[in-house]
Amino acid sequence: MIENKRILLTGGAGFIGTQLATRLVEHNEVVVFDTLHRNSLKDSPARNHPNLRLIQGDVMDATAVREAMTGCHFVVHLAAIAGVDTVISMPVTCMKVALIGTYNVLEAAVATGITERFIDFSTSEVFGTYAYNVREGDVTTLGAVGEARWTYAVSKLATEHLAHTYHKQFKLPALSIRPFNIYGPGQVGEGAIHRFIVRALKGEDIEIHGDGSQIRAWCYIDDIVDSLLLCLESSQAVGQSFNIGNARSVCTIYDLARHVVRLASSSSRLRFVPRPGVDVELRIPNIDKARKLLGYEPKVDLEEGLLRTIYAYRHQS
Repeated sequence: MIENKRILLTGGAGFIGTQLATRLVEHNEVVVFDTLHRNSLKDSPARNHPNLRLIQGDVMDATAVREAMTGCHFVVHLAAIAGVDTVISMPVTCMKVALIGTYNVLEAAVATGITERFIDFSTSEVFGTYAYNVREGDVTTLGAVGEARWTYAVSKLATEHLAHTYHKQFKLPALSIRPFNIYGPGQVGEGAIHRFIVRALKGEDIEIHGDGSQIRAWCYIDDIVDSLLLCLESSQAVGQSFNIGNARSVCTIYDLARHVVRLASSSSRLRFVPRPGVDVELRIPNIDKARKLLGYEPKVDLEEGLLRTIYAYRHQS
């Protein structure tokens, strides 16, 4: 258990950062550094906790990053431009924030002497369009140059290489994780489950891109936070990359929409619309490495996670 430490969360006001801060803040000092473009923290009880300090700032500002990191023992680097629609509309910004922003955070970590842990957030998108039972050591596959969707994946893969080279050259205790389709209460942005549940609770049509045959493995928010805490605690995590997801919670996008409508007792209709661009057809992780080195095991199955999320969204509305 992490106690009496100062922990910096870049992008910490986002969905995952807010949930991680909530778990850490009771026994640690948590510094959240975020532009507040997507602000899940504002609705969290952790926002007003005396152990949490919020700094509105941008990872593109190297000086501000270094000041925020001063005195910290751990860094979890979550800041990024995320969401397929946003990435497609802002590909240059996406790549600049990933590449330059991560460089700034890594440089600050070396300069301020981070000795405990540095976690870099990568993405399951590095495995490309088809990814079944993929392991961390499998070859990453990216789409064609010029296709905006892959700017996020290629820049995140570059940040993984950066984090690992800083570990090798400067002995920074860095590691990276590749999250697979995280969802749950408090999600903001463009996630499919978030979008489906919001529309289902309003009785609005649910749009499905293409024929809905795309396959995903869905991971509940509590499970990824558990994995992050294990990474912060385990010395075996340093220098590694980890797939984090739940290979047992697998379904097509079409079936996901049907589950949401059923569990929400919704009158929403399913409507098929053209895909806005390339899509990932299949994405299921192999998490054996995280099981072996971290003791990680996802606990929340898809139906339970959907019910928890629907309940939370309904309660907020």
